[in-house]
Amino acid sequence: MGTFKDFMFIQLKEVRKIYALGDTKVNALNGIDLTLGRGEFTALVGTSGSGKTTLLNMIGCIDRPTSGDVIIDEVNVVKLNEVELSDFRNKKLGFIFQTFNLLPVLNIFENIELPLLIQRNLSASERKDLVMQAIEDVELTKYIHHIPDRLSGGQRQRVAIARALVTNPSLILADEPTANLDSETAHKILDLMQSLNEKRKVTFLFSTHDEKLMSRVKRMIRIVDGHFASDHA
Repeated sequence: MGTFKDFMFIQLKEVRKIYALGDTKVNALNGIDLTLGRGEFTALVGTSGSGKTTLLNMIGCIDRPTSGDVIIDEVNVVKLNEVELSDFRNKKLGFIFQTFNLLPVLNIFENIELPLLIQRNLSASERKDLVMQAIEDVELTKYIHHIPDRLSGGQRQRVAIARALVTNPSLILADEPTANLDSETAHKILDLMQSLNEKRKVTFLFSTHDEKLMSRVKRMIRIVDGHFASDHA
């Protein structure tokens, strides 16, 4: 059985985010408290403007809170400088986007390898082994030399998932990962992510409107006007 410290893999304390729009201040997050355990498969749910993407950006170290603490794997990322934050993000976090964000001039192998090129301690052979393992995990080995334009939407999302996995992150953040997929493909992608969650014990946190995804997660947190409205396991 894990310790309480193991459970508190992610902890947000009184996180607030205020944006200035001219003379108007917008309270995107209003004192959010959140605890996520290792290996969770959780969705943030809310309408556009509810604060869910802002919250995902706080946890993803893409944006900083106006106040409060964001603690990931015992590191308060709010206190890191930009260089430290970039290094932490590269080694600890993986990202999946609804638009895939693949570089069209690179093949599958090269797209997946990109996050590893920042890690100067890795040799070319070590990078290759990591990329090939990620490609195998998403079952795209025979497409390794294809460029994104030769792939279906589901296959492109598999490439995006492999790219998120390749650094062996502790946490994968997925912003509307099934929004641009048809229903059958979306279910296959969800099957894949659930399998990887169980196999690799990676924590998944989604931002979504998709009922298909909501029905598959183990925990759903509804956010309204920068506050948590409900939290159901």
